[in-house]
Amino acid sequence: MTAPSYKRILLKLSGEVLMGSQPFGIDPEFVAEMAQEVKAAKETGLEICLVIGGGNIFRGMAGAAKGMDRAQADYMGMLATVMNALAMQNALEQAGVPTRVQSAIEMDKVCEPVIRRRAERHLEKGRVVIFAAGVGAPYFTTDSGAALRAAEMKCDALFKGTSVDGVYDADPKTNPAAIRYDTVDYDTVLADNLKVMDASAVALCRDNSIPIIVFSIREKGNLARVLRGEGTQTIVQKGA
Repeated sequence: MTAPSYKRILLKLSGEVLMGSQPFGIDPEFVAEMAQEVKAAKETGLEICLVIGGGNIFRGMAGAAKGMDRAQADYMGMLATVMNALAMQNALEQAGVPTRVQSAIEMDKVCEPVIRRRAERHLEKGRVVIFAAGVGAPYFTTDSGAALRAAEMKCDALFKGTSVDGVYDADPKTNPAAIRYDTVDYDTVLADNLKVMDASAVALCRDNSIPIIVFSIREKGNLARVLRGEGTQTIVQKGA
């Protein structure tokens, strides 16, 4: 596979990966490992934006399913993403990578508000920018937030680091016969409900021609391999 050429990417991490081997919360050792992965990618000359979910702390839809008001639960989930963003910022800066957190919910004591031109400037100066609090509104997932920021920042691709090594035609955790796609188009993902990201995120990437690269972030060094066009991954893009 020919190594693709990227100048700026958005890396979306699920909150669950920050748990490491723990059942809940943030594993500082695993976050430090993630920071080293991001640092190695940045040292290739990439400009990197990050979006991290909050499912390791609180998931809005799960709260709503237990009787909470959906909007209230989603706001709690957004606050969880800010906690994860601050944890990742700390790990990156301890690794020597200058980082800024921008939150869609303003909290000026701990991070900046989302300001696109300021984020552009940070990237130009070699800083990693972590976007927190999703889109700042309930009923949208952090996947939608990632797709929105990727479009807003004119990223060349959206990399989704998960616990699975790509997109399958069924859940590989429950169906050992599930088949992994090397490439798949946006419309197939939407029509077959392949659970790559939520539908609004996939549609936003499709409408802005942003390829989605799905890979396992739990394999050490995998981000660097995928950026080189190697390793196991699935590319979601426009069909031929």
